[in-house]
Amino acid sequence: MPVGISQRWEKGTAEQYEAAHRLLNIESDPPDGFLVHSAGPVHGGWGVIDFWESRAHFDTFIGERLRPAMEKADVSLGPPAEVKEFPVHNLDINSAA
Repeated sequence: MPVGISQRWEKGTAEQYEAAHRLLNIESDPPDGFLVHSAGPVHGGWGVIDFWESRAHFDTFIGERLRPAMEKADVSLGPPAEVKEFPVHNLDINSAA
């Protein structure tokens, strides 16, 4: 069953997000288990809501791809993100706009 993962970087900015997003090349090389990604400004920072096939897929992506890419490029999103996992009752990817 898919899971939703919300992340909030308290002092994150669009510029920091764009720098990290460029490093990952998600569009042409999506990570295993990745379903849907969204991002935008939230109160006092930057937020991301992703949907994954499992929490294990998300954790693997963070540990094996996101952190190493950001360290290599010396990109920081500031303090660690507040991460929340939530169960997904319905995920209709075809109707996403």
